Amino acid sequence: MEYSFAGLPLHVLLVHAVIVLTPLVGLLLVVLAAWPAARRVLWLPALLGAALILPLGLITVEAGKWLKDRVPEAPLIQQHTGMGEDLTPWLIALLVVAVLIAVWALVERADSRRASGGMSRGLRIGVAVVLVLASLTVAIGATVTLVRIGEAGSRAVWEGSFSEDPLER
Repeated sequence: MEYSFAGLPLHVLLVHAVIVLTPLVGLLLVVLAAWPAARRVLWLPALLGAALILPLGLITVEAGKWLKDRVPEAPLIQQHTGMGEDLTPWLIALLVVAVLIAVWALVERADSRRASGGMSRGLRIGVAVVLVLASLTVAIGATVTLVRIGEAGSRAVWEGSFSEDPLER
């Protein structure tokens, strides 16, 4: 498969979307886990965002492999590409937490429509604590992994290829 667009490697273009969207979706999941009113309204966008990031991340990794075969071998490139797939489990975990938050939002909605309001306050708090801890873990893990991979990629591209001082023109 060809992983280029308008003469540019697709990896270079897609990586920016992954870098921006992954921490944003992670942060949104933390907010939704902790804030019931936001969860009632934003569970679907969070679920769709997490569902979008997973294939986007997988395509970005594949586009990176394609690009690796088209640049000279270098230890920094090897390090970056060796780390690239480390993000996949975190993207899967983001989606799983988004699904859990969506299911909980729907359970809460159904419970609020019942006349008896069957769920206890303790159960609501317990589930909220579990969701907050899960979303914090996944958001932090995904973001840290993304930063490590991105830093290695930035070094591979830029280290030694620019001057600290302005060039005379």
